[in-house]
Amino acid sequence: MSSADQIRAIRWEEGQLCLLDQRLLPQQETWLKLSDYRAVAVAIRQMVVRGAPAIGITAAYAMALAVREASTHADWQARLLSAADEIKAARPTAVNLAWATDRQLALAQSASTAGQAVAALLQAAHDLLRDDIADNQRMGRYGAELLPAEGGILTHCNTGSLATGGYGTALGVIRAGISAGKQLHIYADETRPWLQGARLTAWELQQEGIPFHLHADSAAAYLMQQGLIHAVIVGADRIAANGDTANKIGTYSLAVLAQYHQIPFYVAAPLSTVDFAMPDGGGIVIEERPAAEVQQCAGHAVAPEGVEVRNPAFDVTPASLITAIITERGVARPGFPVALQALAAGHMQA
Repeated sequence: MSSADQIRAIRWEEGQLCLLDQRLLPQQETWLKLSDYRAVAVAIRQMVVRGAPAIGITAAYAMALAVREASTHADWQARLLSAADEIKAARPTAVNLAWATDRQLALAQSASTAGQAVAALLQAAHDLLRDDIADNQRMGRYGAELLPAEGGILTHCNTGSLATGGYGTALGVIRAGISAGKQLHIYADETRPWLQGARLTAWELQQEGIPFHLHADSAAAYLMQQGLIHAVIVGADRIAANGDTANKIGTYSLAVLAQYHQIPFYVAAPLSTVDFAMPDGGGIVIEERPAAEVQQCAGHAVAPEGVEVRNPAFDVTPASLITAIITERGVARPGFPVALQALAAGHMQA
């Protein structure tokens, strides 16, 4: 693969949802073929697919599979409601999961027959996948204008094609900047404990020949101190109405470091990631994942047996530390409650 357009982690083939198993990258490129919504929920929970937009798209297809199964029963709507609850419980922090599931549920409930619901939900999932790619490309163009003509850009976790329908959010902005002729060098955090930066972002950057260095998470402060970083850009799993942003654990510390070193800190995410019903980040549920993820690395024990672990998967960056939020409809700047609502209402901002 040599271009972003060829990197895809989600596809629909012969009545099945096909997911690139991101747990195995970069050593193996293995596709799972799933025809049961329950298996899709497990795949979301077990990190086969990750990244808020990709999780949302996957949930939409899970609902298409669920309504197909339920449609053979007289109580198909009740069965679909139960399936929706199971899908939404897979991971609690990423708002796109519940957003896509509830959107599909509403669409099914408005259908006249079960057969109509089956066709409508599958088409809606296809549309969501297509629209996500287009939205990412627009987001990239808006964000690219904020990046310097040349310099180092630090990013965290994976926010590229693998985390979305294609192209990417924060990594999409970087792609767009390079396509526009900007001379950018990327610094990718390894992103413990799942190493999404080392395994996934590095793989995507390498596929496309984008110049980068991989570094340990704890090296970020040093890189900033040495003047190597000119902007930080990350994705988001949930953005509160006031701009507080939940993202992969370690994001908050990067924002604090960026403020100290007077480096702009950008968040790139679709408007579907903004939870307008959540006033601020204090109400965001932070997923606590299994201890083994920290006790081990690549399946090998690195800590004493029986050691107690805290393993929050996300943290919340206060809006006061964010320079701008880049969306598919434009850029929101501080005064985020008003700016994000304006974008959601269709008022484009540059």
